[in-house]
Amino acid sequence: MNFLETAILLFIGSFLLIYLTIPKIIKVVEYKRLMDDPDHRSSHASKTPTLGGVSFFYTLIFALFFMKSWGSFDEAIYVIPGLTILFIVGLKDDLVVISPGAKLITQVFAIIFILANPSFTIDSLNGFLNIHEIPHYLYLIIAGFMMLTIINSYNLIDGIDGLASVVGIVIMVIYTTIFYLTQEYFFALLAITVNASLMAFLGFNVSSDKKIFMGDTGSLIVGFVISILTLKFLALNPSDYTELPFLLENAPLIAISILIVPLFDTARVFAIRIANKKGPFSPDRNHTHHVLIDYWGLTHKQASFIIGCFNLLFVMLFIVLGSKARNLGMVLMLVSVVVFLGYIFFRYNYSFATLKQKIMLKRKVDKITGKKSESNKNSNPQANQLNGKFKEEEAKVNSTDETVL
Repeated sequence: MNFLETAILLFIGSFLLIYLTIPKIIKVVEYKRLMDDPDHRSSHASKTPTLGGVSFFYTLIFALFFMKSWGSFDEAIYVIPGLTILFIVGLKDDLVVISPGAKLITQVFAIIFILANPSFTIDSLNGFLNIHEIPHYLYLIIAGFMMLTIINSYNLIDGIDGLASVVGIVIMVIYTTIFYLTQEYFFALLAITVNASLMAFLGFNVSSDKKIFMGDTGSLIVGFVISILTLKFLALNPSDYTELPFLLENAPLIAISILIVPLFDTARVFAIRIANKKGPFSPDRNHTHHVLIDYWGLTHKQASFIIGCFNLLFVMLFIVLGSKARNLGMVLMLVSVVVFLGYIFFRYNYSFATLKQKIMLKRKVDKITGKKSESNKNSNPQANQLNGKFKEEEAKVNSTDETVL
């Protein structure tokens, strides 16, 4: 069976497996009452089934059995233990919340299996910032930190309906293309499998009557696969880049552009939390997608679509630049874009307490006035008093936004 036939069968099989089994998972979750209860920072208002990520795990295990012959260094044997570890910790976190420290430790154990495989070894940065050969111990440190960052960054963007799936689909399409062009067919098939899973899951995630979340189980597994694909991308041989539309030394910047959404959002949120003297993993509603929804009034689908399109356009821009520009110019371009985006979203920084107060006050005003004409509003002293208070609080919040960072 050639690559194209295998890819089609894996895509269709993975899609159908997710599509047909998620309704069963929803029924079990509802029957056992394992649903996610909304809290003060949730973007949903009713109890929603979680554990959708369970379907990702068994789909990937089945797929790895059929694609293992396409690997050059028995990669599937090293991927399965890592997937199993993250499946267990993600499942436990969805059922009984565990500490960020415990999650990090288990992620390290999962990453060790990947770093032990010679297929992922990076011996050189191929001239990126004039860096060539790197010692093995430095590779282990950089690769381990990079994988931890990617796993947790992807986990953090799973905050609204469809976002993690849309961003994951964009990333998988790009990596499928890269590994197909470089004839790394095992990794192309791995990306195709995850892509099919995310596409099938997306329909349920944005549904109004059959909604389910992927939970930490799903986001940790998908983030783990993304980190594996990124590491392999950076470990490609120089001869492989003759088929790619960008210069060899620009590979690290292309990888950053592919992951710009989770990396930028995580860096921004961590900076806000630290500036506000909070722990970097403390929960809040300061994520980019929360800003789009709470401040700009977008729906979950609209925010997910906009962020996904931005991710795709950003990658295309850097691929075009990477075909001619040297990495110093691309670094300056990347820094400029990040600083610009950072300014925009820091401008809209807020805390949930002031936002909630602002929303509740506005609802009181709307309820009393009943959306009457301006003349009727002026005849209602209580409405005028609340409206004045609302404007004072809004001005206070806006002034706070401008002074933060």
